[in-house]
Amino acid sequence: MNQETIVIGGGIIGLLSAFFLARSEQEVVLLESGETGTEASWAGGGIVSPLYPWRYSPAITALAHWSQDFYPQLGERLREQTSVDPEVYETGLYWLDLEDEEQALAWAEREERPIRRVNIEAVHTAVPSLGDSFSRAIYLPGVANVRNPRLLQALRAALAKMPNVRILEHCAVTGFVRDGQRVVGVQTSQGEMRADQVVLAAGAWSGKLLATLGLELPVKPMKGQMILFKCAEDFLPSMVLAKRRYAIPRRDGHILVGSTLEDVGFDKTPTNDALESLRSTAAELLPALANAEVVKHWAGLRPASPEGIPYIGPVPGHDGLWLNCGHFRNGLVLAPASCQLLTDLMTGQAPIIEPAPYAPARRL
Repeated sequence: MNQETIVIGGGIIGLLSAFFLARSEQEVVLLESGETGTEASWAGGGIVSPLYPWRYSPAITALAHWSQDFYPQLGERLREQTSVDPEVYETGLYWLDLEDEEQALAWAEREERPIRRVNIEAVHTAVPSLGDSFSRAIYLPGVANVRNPRLLQALRAALAKMPNVRILEHCAVTGFVRDGQRVVGVQTSQGEMRADQVVLAAGAWSGKLLATLGLELPVKPMKGQMILFKCAEDFLPSMVLAKRRYAIPRRDGHILVGSTLEDVGFDKTPTNDALESLRSTAAELLPALANAEVVKHWAGLRPASPEGIPYIGPVPGHDGLWLNCGHFRNGLVLAPASCQLLTDLMTGQAPIIEPAPYAPARRL
């Protein structure tokens, strides 16, 4: 018998959870309080790698490696199904003047990732637009970025074509419906809705919802601001990263520069201070941007969690309720593995990776 699942949240985690669950023949209802794909997933940079992968726990590495290998086929499948190209764009990534370069290289050797030292002259040959204030570099070939607004658009379009999926936008979830110990549905702005299982994938807002059950989920919003330039298509052939800031090229010459990390609650107003700081970063990384016009400036709210490790799995004492949230800065890179792992657990399949590090039972 097909089970019905409610997925709360229409960002990358909610959309991809719904996509994988629907492919496993579940009936899925996706609920989004606003419009799908307009919060943190839209606002991020789309690098298909943690910014500094060697600084994370093995739990993050396991999800990242699976997802990195999966992204090209996901992009291709969505493009074929929907005619929307998520633009999975392999550019490689240069880290400049790292303090922990030795740790990075040791991690790469251990994890069999092809990070290598590159002399700075070679970097300038490969990336002529790079500023000259840097003296050292390491490089990871093959790493991609994905054009996240288009990825979200493609997923939304793919779900709309699936007969076993319903998407309800402007439908805010305010609480859960319980029958004894079991969660059997949700209270929403459009009335009560029932299902066999409920998945909470509401990003930075997940903690507020879980609090209605008396549970404390340590996931909170962390604001990040970004700016966008438009350059010639060949202006920046690779992603570059220095001092926790980065520049990301899109295929059509758009360049994203980000990002800030601000603990200011649910405020996502772009600020002039951040604009000036990001412009200064842009000019240091790519001096030709010093006088370039900023095409767009925006902010989003990352779902910060302890060590950035997401919560994936069933909620103890609340049968029928599942979590897939708390991905902090890595929602886009970790999404495919996180959502496949959740689907495996919910449908009784062998999990793609060891699920214990993400289990809510150990961490709530």
